[in-house]
Amino acid sequence: MLIPFTKTTVIGSEIGYVSEVITSLSGLAENGKFSKLCTSLLKQMVGSDHVLLTGSCTQALEIVALLLKLSPGDEVIMPSYTFVSAVNAFVIHGATPVFIDVNPSTMNIDERQLESAITSRTKAIMVMHYGGVGCNMDAITSIAKRFNLPLVEDAAQALSASYNNKPLGSFGDFSVFSFHNTKNYSCGEGGALVINNQNHVTRAEIIKDKGTNRSQFLAGMAEKYEWVDIGASYVLSELNAAYLYAHLESIKAINADRSRAWSKYKSDLTGLEKLGLIEMQKIPENCLHNSHLFFIKLRDSLERSRLITYLKERGVTASFHYSPLHTTAPGKLYGRYFGSDVYSTKESNRLLRLPIFYGINQEEVKYVVDLMYNFFSVERN
Repeated sequence: MLIPFTKTTVIGSEIGYVSEVITSLSGLAENGKFSKLCTSLLKQMVGSDHVLLTGSCTQALEIVALLLKLSPGDEVIMPSYTFVSAVNAFVIHGATPVFIDVNPSTMNIDERQLESAITSRTKAIMVMHYGGVGCNMDAITSIAKRFNLPLVEDAAQALSASYNNKPLGSFGDFSVFSFHNTKNYSCGEGGALVINNQNHVTRAEIIKDKGTNRSQFLAGMAEKYEWVDIGASYVLSELNAAYLYAHLESIKAINADRSRAWSKYKSDLTGLEKLGLIEMQKIPENCLHNSHLFFIKLRDSLERSRLITYLKERGVTASFHYSPLHTTAPGKLYGRYFGSDVYSTKESNRLLRLPIFYGINQEEVKYVVDLMYNFFSVERN
């Protein structure tokens, strides 16, 4: 049996929607029928009136950096255990990322260290909802409000997940989502910026449209279409939006499919966890996740490497995830670490993600689980 780590989600309606765009007279540029449909659905899901589709989640973060008006010497607090896009968007404007440790049970930012990391140079706080599991947003939003700091949610993996029954992406001044090929709902490359702070809406639209007042002009709110601010082309093509819409309208089916696989991993691997051979992903009671990934933790990086090889030799691809940013050469050059690295490096070195994707069936999950028991020479009950 050959089981890849991930597969592109294909619902079946994508070809029809993409063909409709190609054969329509409106062209392939952004802001057509499907862009509007996607935007409308995202507004409903996140509960926001202001959603901008972008060419990637990275582009959405770059718009945020411009809205924050970052300059050299400014600091942005963020977890070290995150993707490089999260830090690049700020570093290219001269800001210093201040990395802090993670909570080992979720691999989300450790909110207990957040307040102590704030200085007079802090311009924003950014959190990431790892694997679609919410951070402690009660504590985090309280700190951000108390210090009057903008809060950015990196919800790249977290669309359709919630914290205390409130959608992830609805807590911060800004939040970003990813529709990259590896995400639950995708269009190859794509993203979205949610703006929950009314003060930034108009400028965000200008930045997205190459620094022009195009949106205002088309809405009849400006006499001339002209350059009014800095910006770039941060738009999603109508072709991508058509593919994405097929997934957004089928979110319940995608979530149900992935949840079945996630739940089977969770139940069937309990025996190994009870023996202390692995640790499984922990989901706080007040968090509804979207089954974006399923990870386990092994004893150390050596055991992880052995298991990766063992699975690969038997047709299964498993993978680790990020290297903590503060341990990389650019991380040391451009950023700084606050406090002690108690968990970021240690936990990332033993974390392993198992295959999960739309369409993986129960027999395939069982095959992966059986190999895990065989690896540890444990008989399944």
